[in-house]
Amino acid sequence: MAVKRRSYTESERSAVLDDVPTLGVCGAAKKHGVSKSSVSSWASKAGVRRQAQGTTQSEAPTPKRASTQKRVPGGSSTSRQPKATGSRRLGVAKRYTPSQKAERLEYAAEYGVSAAADHFKVSRFSIYDWQSKVRSAAAGVGSTPTSGPTPKEIETQRDKEILGEWQKHPGLGPSQIVNQLRRKNVKVGVHTARRVMEDAGYRPPKVRRDPHNQRYEAVRPNLMWHLDFVHRHINRSSTFTLILIDDCSRYVVGHGIDDAERAAMVIETFEQAVERHGRPESVMHDKGSAFWSWRGISRFTTLLTEMGVDQVVAKYKEWNGKVEVFNANLHKELFNVQRFCDVAEMRRRLAAHIDWYNHGRTHHALGGLLVPADRYYGRVDEVLARIEAGAGRDAGDLLELRDRCLELFRVTSRGGVPEVWLLGKKLLGASPTT
Repeated sequence: MAVKRRSYTESERSAVLDDVPTLGVCGAAKKHGVSKSSVSSWASKAGVRRQAQGTTQSEAPTPKRASTQKRVPGGSSTSRQPKATGSRRLGVAKRYTPSQKAERLEYAAEYGVSAAADHFKVSRFSIYDWQSKVRSAAAGVGSTPTSGPTPKEIETQRDKEILGEWQKHPGLGPSQIVNQLRRKNVKVGVHTARRVMEDAGYRPPKVRRDPHNQRYEAVRPNLMWHLDFVHRHINRSSTFTLILIDDCSRYVVGHGIDDAERAAMVIETFEQAVERHGRPESVMHDKGSAFWSWRGISRFTTLLTEMGVDQVVAKYKEWNGKVEVFNANLHKELFNVQRFCDVAEMRRRLAAHIDWYNHGRTHHALGGLLVPADRYYGRVDEVLARIEAGAGRDAGDLLELRDRCLELFRVTSRGGVPEVWLLGKKLLGASPTT
């Protein structure tokens, strides 16, 4: 509903302008019930401005150059002075939703632009701009600011996010895709992701899982490492990939590739992992010949004894389940979706995949939002706070994680008693009181 604009006679304008020197623009507008913008325009054209304190109207100087005067709120004028470079403070523009814009335009149509600007604390120029865009949209030019994206556009963008993540990592399932998107602050349901992926050709793999309820988890990183081999043929070449994974964080601390299960490769890979991440307190593996010897003592057992690392042999495969699950996912996410020309290419792809697994792939056992490096490097609270705040996670964090160091040795004093910690285990210090 358009408001009819009020018109004023010459006598009414003169009466308002007579009060401007004493009351100012705001005071004169309030006294006569006229908008401040109208009074300011009349006073500017007539060359009338508010008098300074203690100055009569005849003594008040008449502005000779309008370009050298600057009108401030209240009707007073000051000379323009050049500001120092960098002294101007820029304000932060506020963003309005389409519904908020529509509410302010409706109020402006009923009570006027100035009233809407005062009521909602919004600039009059913003309202004028929105009104102009609404008129242009009604004429078929441009889009209206009072309407957001259509449901079809929202669904299209949602499907694009799902399929884009799936194309980058075709071995992931719907729930894993949802977790990857949640880490980027994109919320999608598992059923929706499954439907979109199935429409694009996804077929869920047939996986047989044996039920078991005996679960355990280390309380800190490097408390226990799991070791196991993955067997795969690459162009008729038999390869055995050794995986070393941390029990607490599911972080892959080391891996090696050979054409057979050899103890020399196990020892070399284990020593490299210890050099990079520190010595674990214990290791668990199956009864493979590269780890265990039924007659005498194996070379790997000798190495663990020299390092002071406990050795645990898994009687059942469920005991070593964390690395078994990783091996199954390695087949599903890498070996079954990639084709390798030779073993050298397989080595490069495997190293890149493990790096992404550690620093970019969310894990269900870690709550669905964390990656193994978050828990291994002790930054769980920091990452969760950023995700809950809607900031998502920057790609630059992947490099920051590699630069972080795990605290291996620490000396503290509690109550005047020194304490020595190694790999999270207290070696020297007073026992806690019960």
